[in-house]
Amino acid sequence: MSNWFQEHFSRRKFLGGTGAVAATALLSESARQAEAAEKEPQVRSGEQTIKLKVNGKVHEVKVEPRTTLLDVLRYQLDLTGAKPVSIDGSSGASTVIVDGKPVTASTTLALAVEGKAIQTVESLAGKKLDPVPQCFVEHDAEQCGFCTPGFVVAVRAYLDKNPNATEEMIRNNLNGNICRCGTYVNVLQAAVAVVKGGGNG
Repeated sequence: MSNWFQEHFSRRKFLGGTGAVAATALLSESARQAEAAEKEPQVRSGEQTIKLKVNGKVHEVKVEPRTTLLDVLRYQLDLTGAKPVSIDGSSGASTVIVDGKPVTASTTLALAVEGKAIQTVESLAGKKLDPVPQCFVEHDAEQCGFCTPGFVVAVRAYLDKNPNATEEMIRNNLNGNICRCGTYVNVLQAAVAVVKGGGNG
């Protein structure tokens, strides 16, 4: 072996160099795993206090991870417009608006809507009735009334985004709401009346 090689390379230097490379790789991998863990959704457990913005007001409520938005609305905020007709939301009776989109409160976890704008059928009342419930009254679009809040909210959400909707468009959009009394024709008439300016809409 040449003197030059012995001077520049030794077993000690070789092992020291590979150890530094391995340590650097290990630190990089640890940093990458820590960064990935921070980005993953955090698992929340037990009862906790959160703030929900409902009909423009912020409410502090206590929820568990399994608590639905419907339970909070009905049993903590006393907003009983959304109805517990179907656990899977298939009836549409628990429809509310979250950040402008209709969702069924019975299938939405309260934790999932923290910080979002929630609008219930109660927000459409007040000193001046919203045109949608006004037209529902004028066109006799309710019978037992159990499904009516869900229909009203679904129509309101759809017409907010589609103010010039046709009857066919409205019919297609309301296919997530069910009325066992069969008031579909009246509901459609009420929604079309809103588009035409009924109820001062």
